[in-house]
Amino acid sequence: MSSAPGPDYDVIVVGGGNAALCAAISAAEQGARVLVCERSPEAERGGNSTYTDGKYRAVYNGVEDVKALVPDLTDEEVASSDFGSYSESDFFDDMGRITLNRTDPDLCEILVRNSRDILFWLKSVGVRFMPNYGRQAYKVDGRFKFWGGTTLTVAAGGPGLVDSLYRAAEKRGVVIRYDAWVRDLVYSEDAGVTGITVRIDGHLQTIRAGAVVLACGSFEANAEWRAKYLGPGWDLAKVRGSKYNTGDGLAMAMKIGALPYGHWSGCHATAWERYASDFGDMVNTPQYQRHSYTFGIVVNAQGERFIDEGADFRNYTYAKYGREVLEQPGQVAWQIYDGKVLHLLTSEYRTRTVTKVRTDTLDALIAQLDEVDSDGLRRTISEFNAAVTQDVPFDPNSRDGRSAPGLAVPRSNWANPIDTPPFEAYAVTCGITFAFGGIRVTTEGQVVDTDLRPIPGLFAAGEMIGGIFYHNYPGASGLTSGSVFGRLAGGNAARAAAATQPLALAKQMG
Repeated sequence: MSSAPGPDYDVIVVGGGNAALCAAISAAEQGARVLVCERSPEAERGGNSTYTDGKYRAVYNGVEDVKALVPDLTDEEVASSDFGSYSESDFFDDMGRITLNRTDPDLCEILVRNSRDILFWLKSVGVRFMPNYGRQAYKVDGRFKFWGGTTLTVAAGGPGLVDSLYRAAEKRGVVIRYDAWVRDLVYSEDAGVTGITVRIDGHLQTIRAGAVVLACGSFEANAEWRAKYLGPGWDLAKVRGSKYNTGDGLAMAMKIGALPYGHWSGCHATAWERYASDFGDMVNTPQYQRHSYTFGIVVNAQGERFIDEGADFRNYTYAKYGREVLEQPGQVAWQIYDGKVLHLLTSEYRTRTVTKVRTDTLDALIAQLDEVDSDGLRRTISEFNAAVTQDVPFDPNSRDGRSAPGLAVPRSNWANPIDTPPFEAYAVTCGITFAFGGIRVTTEGQVVDTDLRPIPGLFAAGEMIGGIFYHNYPGASGLTSGSVFGRLAGGNAARAAAATQPLALAKQMG
């Protein structure tokens, strides 16, 4: 009697970004034969990861960790930098505070306790890190002081991360297929998930596997789903990243009974260039960020402030303030700065892809913002200027307590009167990054069904996992989560495949 043919691959990874590639590399390190199916063409590979700055929020134990992760750091850079440290307690506190203590404790523990180790693992597979000067540290009195827990970034940003991970995957024998749109899971009640149905070169085919890892992003590029789950007006938001993240993985997982989990009406959304393209653009998207609002004021069409621009470091507020902009008339707002702080604005403010007004007087600025109520704006600036506690020193590297009390909308830190020319204003709208809702996984990264039973052969990672972020998001924890849970899911998928098809792995391992 002949035995049934084995699977085509031990592990299939659906998706082509950070989480997917970490899963593929991790599975390959276990000896698995791995296939990655990336829906996009090669030129647009990488999902949302390509559009990031490459920043990681991770535990690190001071300058020695930084030097170990950035071996080409110079003595001069070390001497001129206060890198500080970021402990597990710091990370846990930030996750609890930012998510209003709703983050899943088991998943949060995996994220935090593995965040330091993932940096060293990424370095070992070829990812290069560098200190995040200019975005997480301002130079004061000749010295950089790092703040906000995101000290390291990948050299060459998101594209550098993606390219490094693809090289690492290919070096380990992972097969990459582009233009490979996975349409469904091969599933049975008896065997669980045993493969995928995928469209490649215009033809639908079935590929069998011992296990499948879904790491193909959230549903932010699906306008219908945004309106359905996030609410009215969200179909009008700009998409900061990949146009291919339309919720396919979530749909196919829930079709076979996967449990929806997490904050399905919540998302990561930021202030974004008003006239940005509808989806991520490889050339211009990095220039669309408008995250220096902590040093100015933000007003709507009535000329009124509607957020506390200095509530916290931008790392802890930027992912929730996009929603606030979307709720304003016309889904638009203006960020206003004066000459005292222009040198602190990030480089995106100095590109050609901005909607900007610059004048030498406040009256001229107000006159040029013709869609903003001039009387309302003049009143807002006057009341704000009068309220600033100017006896408190301004310090961009700390929560300086320089506030503007007594206003209808409070201002907690970094308040400066808008009174020094030149004056600049930038138009912004809402840009969505990813939705917080997803599917539930075990602490091994295995997807569970609505009866909380693990679905055999199915794992998930990255933005598809629900239960980690609620309401808001500690900046730079998305890439960390993708890498940590990608590595976890890939390794456990390989082990699951070996348990069901031991001969497939035995052949690969020689």
